[in-house]
Amino acid sequence: MTTYILRRILISVPLLLVMSFITFGAINLPEGDPLASYRHDPMFPRAEIERLERQYRLDKGFHIQYFHWMTNLFFEWRSAEDEDLTGVRAVLHIVPKRVRLNLGYSFDHKRPVVDVIGGRLLNTLLLSAVSLLLVWAVAIPVGTYSAVNQYSLGDKVLSFLSFIGMSFPNFFLALLLLYLASLTGVLPTGGLTSTDYHDLSAAGKFFDIAKHMAIPIMVIVTSALAGMQRLMRGNMLEVLRMQYITTARAKGLPERKVIYRHALRNAVNPMITIFGYQFSGLLSGVALTEMITSYPGLGSMMLAAVISRDIYMIMASMLMSGVMLILGNLLADILLSVADPRISYE
Repeated sequence: MTTYILRRILISVPLLLVMSFITFGAINLPEGDPLASYRHDPMFPRAEIERLERQYRLDKGFHIQYFHWMTNLFFEWRSAEDEDLTGVRAVLHIVPKRVRLNLGYSFDHKRPVVDVIGGRLLNTLLLSAVSLLLVWAVAIPVGTYSAVNQYSLGDKVLSFLSFIGMSFPNFFLALLLLYLASLTGVLPTGGLTSTDYHDLSAAGKFFDIAKHMAIPIMVIVTSALAGMQRLMRGNMLEVLRMQYITTARAKGLPERKVIYRHALRNAVNPMITIFGYQFSGLLSGVALTEMITSYPGLGSMMLAAVISRDIYMIMASMLMSGVMLILGNLLADILLSVADPRISYE
């Protein structure tokens, strides 16, 4: 397994390079100037504009800009003018000053990209992770119950609710919940914390954040849970009709053991594959909900970056999504080998 994981990680490096190069080229296809807002601002120094052009190679071709961004992604390199850089090293420029994550500079926010997305990245990850855990914690047992009790009253009620959840547009549900919250005042209608957040106790801070996250989580979980529950029900029904389940019952095994030890382990395999793709969507899958509910995540920020052609913000978004996609698929493969002993990567 260790060899397989290392091989997958090594393969992911050229994959990310290709993804980033294509994305960088696509960003530079439309005509435009990332520094246009600076040039139109009479108060912004011309010398600063020229410095930014030189620093990020904006006056060069996109391939030179891309190479500069990639080579400065993790290392801050010494310049030839550094007094301790002499001889061959001064020519090759291969001595790094320090190792750091440098995703570039946001021309919209006038700050490094890492500083801009830092807090919002954690907010989006928190919202997505909690929603994903809730969906899986409920979808697996509910889908299993519906399959085992097919056509019962409980199955019909759950199927009806899942159809409603799948047919309800996320944006409409978000607007409806926000309207109800504004009428009742039970839940906040935006943000992540209250104005008196820092004056609250530790438990008070936890419940304050939980109240602010309630509406976005309900919106995300409603549609995702409906689809996952139906999928789990279908997988379980298919497995329950297989010959080995009939044989296990004929041998006199308890029904609980047949369901949870034999049928469930096989029915959950396709769900694990889906989990890998859901994991990759932790950063991008909640953008619309964040914007509608005024949740301070990455969604609205990345949309604004695309509209304003903020190159390095877009590249940061692509890079994070690419890493999450690779990690999600790797995690799904590992979980499949744990859930199904027949799968081996040795």
